[in-house]
Amino acid sequence: MSSSPLSKKRRVSGSETKTGSHCSSSNSVRTELSHTPANGMAKNGNDAEIDEGLYSRQLYVLGHEAMKRMQSSSVLISGLRGLGVEIAKNVILGGVKSVTLHDQGVAEWKDLSSQFYLREEDLGKNRAEVSQTRLAELNSYVPVTSYTGALNNEFLTKFQVVVLTNSSLDEQIRLGDFCHSNGIKLIVADTRGLFGQLFCDFGEEMTVFDTNGEQPLSAMISMITKDSAGVVTCLDEARHGFESGDFVTFTEVQGMTELNGCEPIEIKTLGPYTFSICDTSSFSDYVRGGIVTQVKMPKKVAFKSLSSSMAEPEFLLTDFAKFDRPGQLHIGFQALHAFEKKHSRLPKPWNQSDADELVALAEEANAAQTGSAKQEQLDQAIIKKLSCMAAGDLAPINAFIGGLAAQEVLKACTGKFMPIMQWLYFDAVECLPEAEDAVLTEEECAPRNCRYDGQIAVFGSKLQELLAKQRYFLVGAGAIGCELLKNFAMMGLASGEGEVIVTDMDTIEKSNLNRQFLFRPWDVTKMKSETAAAAVKLMNPSVRITGHQNRVGPETEKVYDDDFFESLDGVANALDNVDARMYMDRRCVYYRKPLLESGTLGTKGNVQVVIPFLTESYSSSQDPPEKSIPICTLKNFPNAIEHTLQWARDEFEGLFKQPVENAMQYLTDPKFMERTLKLPGAQPLEVVEAVYKSLVTDYPRSWDDCVAWARNHFQCQYNNNIRQLLHNFPPDQLTSSGAPFWSGPKRCPHPLEFSTNNDLHMDYIMAAANLLAQSYGLPGSTERSALTKLLQDIKVPEFIPKSGVKIHVSDQELQSASASIDDSRLEELKTLLPSPEASSQFKLCPIEFEKDDDTNFHMDFIVAASNLRAENYDIPPADRHKSKLIAGKIIPAIATTTAAVVGLVCLELLKIIQGHKKVESYKNGFMNLALPFFGFSEPIAAPKHKYYEIDWTLWDRFEVKGIQSSGEEMTLRQFLDYFKNEHKLEITMLSQGVSMLYSFFMPAAKLKERLDLPMTEIVTKVSKKKLGKHVKALVFELCCNDETEEDVEVPYVRYTIR
Repeated sequence: MSSSPLSKKRRVSGSETKTGSHCSSSNSVRTELSHTPANGMAKNGNDAEIDEGLYSRQLYVLGHEAMKRMQSSSVLISGLRGLGVEIAKNVILGGVKSVTLHDQGVAEWKDLSSQFYLREEDLGKNRAEVSQTRLAELNSYVPVTSYTGALNNEFLTKFQVVVLTNSSLDEQIRLGDFCHSNGIKLIVADTRGLFGQLFCDFGEEMTVFDTNGEQPLSAMISMITKDSAGVVTCLDEARHGFESGDFVTFTEVQGMTELNGCEPIEIKTLGPYTFSICDTSSFSDYVRGGIVTQVKMPKKVAFKSLSSSMAEPEFLLTDFAKFDRPGQLHIGFQALHAFEKKHSRLPKPWNQSDADELVALAEEANAAQTGSAKQEQLDQAIIKKLSCMAAGDLAPINAFIGGLAAQEVLKACTGKFMPIMQWLYFDAVECLPEAEDAVLTEEECAPRNCRYDGQIAVFGSKLQELLAKQRYFLVGAGAIGCELLKNFAMMGLASGEGEVIVTDMDTIEKSNLNRQFLFRPWDVTKMKSETAAAAVKLMNPSVRITGHQNRVGPETEKVYDDDFFESLDGVANALDNVDARMYMDRRCVYYRKPLLESGTLGTKGNVQVVIPFLTESYSSSQDPPEKSIPICTLKNFPNAIEHTLQWARDEFEGLFKQPVENAMQYLTDPKFMERTLKLPGAQPLEVVEAVYKSLVTDYPRSWDDCVAWARNHFQCQYNNNIRQLLHNFPPDQLTSSGAPFWSGPKRCPHPLEFSTNNDLHMDYIMAAANLLAQSYGLPGSTERSALTKLLQDIKVPEFIPKSGVKIHVSDQELQSASASIDDSRLEELKTLLPSPEASSQFKLCPIEFEKDDDTNFHMDFIVAASNLRAENYDIPPADRHKSKLIAGKIIPAIATTTAAVVGLVCLELLKIIQGHKKVESYKNGFMNLALPFFGFSEPIAAPKHKYYEIDWTLWDRFEVKGIQSSGEEMTLRQFLDYFKNEHKLEITMLSQGVSMLYSFFMPAAKLKERLDLPMTEIVTKVSKKKLGKHVKALVFELCCNDETEEDVEVPYVRYTIR
C-alpha cells in the first residue's frame, strides 16, 4: 500500500505557495490565467508528468492521452449552489488545468439541502469564496480560484470550457452565442426539485477520438479469400464481435502480406466468425495465420448554438418509459425562466395559483414555437409538478445531473467519449407520494429557515421527520460509500434519533483520493470508515454516524446479529465484490430489510433496489462466469499478453508465497505432514518436494545466492523449458491430419539467451533476487553495476533436451493423464528434511502480492516475467501501466460515474422511506456515460412458487417455534410430525447449512438415535460446532413430498430457539 502523501507539486508556473493558491480573490484570477493565450491549449507550466499513483484508476478509464489534454484545459463553473459544487468536485478530482468558481450570490438556508461545502455559519457569505478553500483541498494539482464579478465576454476567453448552473435564460443565450462563435465549449446544467436539465454545445466541429471507451477487439484468422470484397474467416474459438462500419488492420498474415500493417479498412460483418474487407483479388494467396485488430477512428461531431437549438432541439432520452417527457420539460423550463423574469422569484412550493400561472406561461411559450420544439398538447399535470417543486433543491438530483455534467466537461476537454447531443431532461416524479389523492399543502412545504428547506419544498416536513429516525447500515466506505454518506448528510438521514452504521475494514491509500472525495492526502493509512464519518459530520453536524472496521460475513455475525438487523430500516451496499454482495443480499432477505445495491465499472454504472415481498433479490439473477484461461495455454501455448501476465502472477505465488508458506507450516504446525500425505494424486510428493527445495536445496544464505538462484531460474524458464518444448514439437511439426502443429492459437516460441546488456533481463534478475531475499529475511540490493559483476561469475549448467518428456497439448489430455507416485522418493525426502525443532534458524516470510507500491519489486517482477515470456512467443509486450491493470485485476473507476449512480440510489431511498408499495414506482437503472446511454426498468417481481394452493416467494418461510409450551425443545420426530400434521408435507431431507440432519435413506440405527434428540443437539452434533449465544434462530432447508408422493418445492424454515 502506498502511504506517501500526495506530492504537493503544483502545476502552474511560478513558485506559488499553498496558501496563495487556496485563498485568492477575483483579482488574482486575472493575473494567474493571463499567460494563457485566448483559448489556446496552454501547457500547464511544464509538460507535467501524470501522477499515476493518484490517477491510477481513472487512467484506466480515460487513458494517458486524454489526461494530458485535460491538463491543458481551464474550466469556469458559474453558480456554486448544490449542482455547481457537485460539478466542481468531480471536475477537480478529474484533474483539469485549473478551475474558476463564479458566484455573485450569498449562502441561504435553502442551499444547505445539497451544497455540502457550505455550513450554517457560512450563511450570508459569498458561495464561491466559501466553497473555494474546501474544493481546493480535493486535488493539489488543480489550482482553484473564485471570482465574484460579472461574466463578461473578455473574462470568458480565458477558458476552454464554461459551465452555467444558475443562470437566467437570457444570460444562457447571451453567453452561449459568444462561446459558440469563439470556440469555447459550453455546458448548461439546471435542477429544479425532482427535475433536471443539461445542454451541451461543443462547437461546429468537435473531434471525438474514442466514441465508447471499449478496448479494441482482435481476433485470429483462419482464412482470407481473394475477391472483389475479400472474406475474412476467424478461428471459431470465439465470435469476432465486430460490427459493420468498424475499421480494422492486420498483422502476422502469411501469404497475403499486403494486408500486414495496412491503412485501416472498413468492414462489413457477414456472420459471427466472418466479415468482408476491400478488394483482395490482386493480392498474393493467403497461406495461414494473421491477427485482425479493430482501429478506433476519430469522428467529427457538429453542435448547434443554444439559441438555434432551442427551437429545433435534439433530445437524449434518459427513460424510454417517458418518451414524450423531454419535449414537455423543454417548454416547462422556458416557462419557469419566464415566470422568474416576470416576478423576480420562483413559483412557491405547492402553490396552486403559481402552478396555474406557470401552465399559462407554458401554453404561451408553446404557441410561440415555430420549430420541432412545439408540442401538440401540453401535459398540464407535469408542468404543475414542475411549478410546485421549482424552489426545491435535492441532493440526489444534483448528484445525478452533476455527475453527468462533469463527465461532459471531461469530454469537452479531451474528445474522449461521445458527448450528449444536445439536450437531456430527467425527472424522478415517482419519488412523490404514491396515492393519487395525496396532495402536499403549501404550509407543509413552506420554508422553515432550516438546512432542509430545499427538500421540504418538494416533500414537506413529515418526510423530514421520518428521515431523521432512520437506522441504516452502510456496507463499505469507498467511492460509492463516500458519495452515499454525503447525500445521507444533505438529506438529513439519521439526523434525529436514527443512526447510520458504516463498516469498512480498509485503510486509505493514495489511489483512493482520486474519487473517494471525503479523504485527503493527510488521511492516507487511516481507517476509511472513521475518516468518512468524521468528514460527513462537518457537512451536517446533526447526522449520527458510527464507523466500524468489520468485514461482513459469517465471522462477524456475533456483531451483526438478529438484534442488530432487526433494529435496521434498511441496508445500502457500497461493495467491490460479488461474494460480499450476495452475502448481504441473503441477510437482507432473511431479515426482510430493503437493500440498495449499486456498482460502477469505468463509465458504466447500475442501481438495483431490493424490496421485501415485492421484488426479486440481488442473487435471483447472476452474471455469466468469467472465462478462465486453460492450463495448457498458460503452461505451453500462450498467444496473448493476458496469458503471459497470468503466468507471471502464478510464478509470483509459486515462488515467493506458496513454498514459503508450506515450509513455515512444516516447521510450526505438527499436523502439517499428516494433512499433506492425505492429499490426492501426486500432490503429497509435490508439496514435500517444494518444502525440501525451500529449506535445503534452494535455501539462500546471502544476496549472492539469491542472484545465482534468479539467474538459474531465468535460464530454466526462458531457455531450457522452451528448448524442451521445441524438442517435443519442432517448428515444422505436423499434426496427425497433416496440418502444421504450430498454427492458429499455437504460436511457435524461441529460447532467450541471457545478456547483462539487456535491460529487461537485468530487471528480471533484480526483482526476482530481491523478492527471494525478502522471503528469506535477507537484505536485498539495487546496485545494477554490482549485479552485473556478480552475474559474470555465475556458472549456469548446460541443458540438453530429453526424450520421453510428456507435454500435454490440451486440458482434457492433462486430466486423463494419471500421475505415478514415487513412494520411495517421498520416504527419502521425509528423512532429508530438517527437523521442525530447527525452526528458529529460519526467518521465512511469505510475500502477499501488492500492486500499488512501486518500491516493493512486485510489479517489477510481474512486468519483466510477463514480457520475457511474451518475447519467447513473439507476443507484443505490455507496459507497466497495462500490466498492472490485468495482473492486479484493477477495476477502472472515475468520480463522475460514482456520483451519478449514487444520486439514483438516493432517489430509491426516498421511495423506500415513504413506503412506496407499487413495484412500478421503483426504478432499477443502468448507464454508460461514455455512449451516453441510460436505461431504467421497474424491478422484476419476486418469482412465485406454489405447493398445494399456497403461493410463496423467496421472501416467505415456515416459522417454527423450537421451544414448546412445556419449555422443552422439539425433537426431530416432533419436527417431522409437525410438518405432516400442520402442512401435509412429508419431509424427505432436512439440512442446516452444509449439515444433513435427516434423510429418508439414512441407516436405521443412525435414524433411531437421532429421532428423539432435540433439533439443536442434532445440529451441534453433525456440524461439530457450538451454537453461539447470539443465535436466536436456525435456518433449515427442506425437501418434501406432498400427499400424492410428488416432490414439491417449499420455502425454508426459520426455527426459533431463543
